[in-house]
Amino acid sequence: LIQPVTPELLVSPSSQDGDLASECPEDRGNWTGRLDFLLSCIGYCVGLGNVWRFPYRAYTNGGGAFLVPYFIMLAICGIPIFFMELSLGQFSSLGPLAIWKISPLFKGVGIGTILIVSLVAIYYNMIIAYVLFYLFASLTSNLPWQHCGNWWNTDLCLEHHVIKVGNTTFPINITNTVSPSEEYWSRYVLHIQGSSGIGDPGRIRWNLCLCLLLSWTIVYLCILKGVKSSGKVVYFTATFPYLILVMLLIRGVTLEGAWKGIRFYLMPQFDHLLSSKVWIEAALQIFYSLGVGFGGLLTFASYNTFHQNIYRDTFIVTLGNAITSILAGFAIFSVLGYMSQELGVPVNQVAKAGPGLAFVVYPQAMTMLPLSPFWSFLFFFMLLTLGLDSQFAFMETIVTAVTDEFPYYLRPKKASFSAVICITLFLMGLILTTEGGMYWLVLLDDYSAGFGLMVVVISTCLVVTRVYGMKRFCRDIHMMLGFKPGPYFRACWMVLSPATMMALLVYNLVKYQPSEYGSYRFPAWAEVLGILMGVFSSLMIPLGMVVAVLQEEGTLCEVGDAGFWHSWETPQKCSVVTMKQGRQLLDSAGRHRQYGVAGTQSPKPLMVHMRKYGGITSYENTAIEMDQEMEEEE
Repeated sequence: LIQPVTPELLVSPSSQDGDLASECPEDRGNWTGRLDFLLSCIGYCVGLGNVWRFPYRAYTNGGGAFLVPYFIMLAICGIPIFFMELSLGQFSSLGPLAIWKISPLFKGVGIGTILIVSLVAIYYNMIIAYVLFYLFASLTSNLPWQHCGNWWNTDLCLEHHVIKVGNTTFPINITNTVSPSEEYWSRYVLHIQGSSGIGDPGRIRWNLCLCLLLSWTIVYLCILKGVKSSGKVVYFTATFPYLILVMLLIRGVTLEGAWKGIRFYLMPQFDHLLSSKVWIEAALQIFYSLGVGFGGLLTFASYNTFHQNIYRDTFIVTLGNAITSILAGFAIFSVLGYMSQELGVPVNQVAKAGPGLAFVVYPQAMTMLPLSPFWSFLFFFMLLTLGLDSQFAFMETIVTAVTDEFPYYLRPKKASFSAVICITLFLMGLILTTEGGMYWLVLLDDYSAGFGLMVVVISTCLVVTRVYGMKRFCRDIHMMLGFKPGPYFRACWMVLSPATMMALLVYNLVKYQPSEYGSYRFPAWAEVLGILMGVFSSLMIPLGMVVAVLQEEGTLCEVGDAGFWHSWETPQKCSVVTMKQGRQLLDSAGRHRQYGVAGTQSPKPLMVHMRKYGGITSYENTAIEMDQEMEEEE
């Protein structure tokens, strides 16, 4: 065995003779159950988009034929990037900011990630607030959006039973009519008639404000103790939606006319495969459905033990997510087929995506069923649990990223810091509870996680494979899992995934369309504000480079004292921690948890372990041997 050596990088002069254990930050913590991580990932990936985006994208892009590009893009982009993020988090045991110790020059990528996640968390919790509003409204014998004649209804309101009777006796022109559920959503819940546009937010809707406060309270209570509490909540929130989805599916396929909707949903139109738009739509669905680039996967994996089989978990989660999306399409379109038959209109006239499906079309379909309040409650409770899982991940990402940067100060006060973050984001989201709040939500949804998120994912792939090094990264995975990634993963990481993401980025820029909500067109200043949201997170990358260079002593062509390379002539060595010191910094927490040493991002517990037991574990020897082997090859 190699003799115990104390790396100078890991011990400061003031701590050489003292008790190092007393100076260590509080334990970072980890998952307390075997299924915590897997269920958290499933809950994070299987969200609202599986219910209200995938079915609509499928039927508008070739029906059953859409599954061909969908699974191809899953293999090219989804699975490889998913596995890369899990590997980075588990090996380093660090959050989305501290992980960039692998290449400090690119720490701006982590900052950009946090900005994106913060913006998404603001409006995503507003959607959960809408779900809570409808959930409470379903606790009645008659759904409030079932009939016309309420104070919020107009003369254009027309109930479905009138349409059904009219279609059997005399034709009714429903072109200029509005369903009760649509007026309930727009004129009662949103009260959007009180706002003239995004520049005129109007008054705060206090019932929505209270629902938003409740949603943030639920989120805070579930992440109060970090993954130790949220890891237990997901046992319910990640599994119960499947029970409800199966119940809705069984009820849907037994309805009269359900086959019309299912045929419309899956009827293959293979000529669509010749269109580039279909392939881009499939890649976008994979990209946003799996939640890559948001930092949630990396954060969850950072709480794993060092030998967690994330290779197996990757395939379970990604394929499970795809199957869930397909099943959700059956549940949705079977009910839409029944609704189409009841109204006597084609399926494409009742099919919508996004909030229009969740808060207008499906609630209207529920009013046509016996025991409509019961089915409405189940549907919105399913949406609530789907949304909360994703929101847990967003908040845990933000909190973990910042506390890992300041472990000595914030980790002992993590509960208080989480409260500060929740209160801040709640206050920032108050504008979404106004009468014109939907315009702001659409703007955030269109721009907060578009351009910037793609730049973050592309940068991550390039830095890991080109700067940190594919050989290093594969050996890190070998240390954790006992095998190196095969040619499939290496080809995707090196070429296929970045190229596909770049194609998505170019496509979005070329096919850019201004935001709109119904017939409302956003003014130019709102478009500029939205574009700045996407660009600002991307600008963190070059700004982070400038800060890293200014903070590092020495010239750009010499090796710093801490082992950071700043040679612009050698891109692969640019700002990469040297192998021996880098591994000790990045994988110490994961390996310490494996051997019973307190898990933390500080390197000092390694010195406590070495001094207490008088040597290095066999795992440290393995790491050093691999370092030496790699140095010889280089």
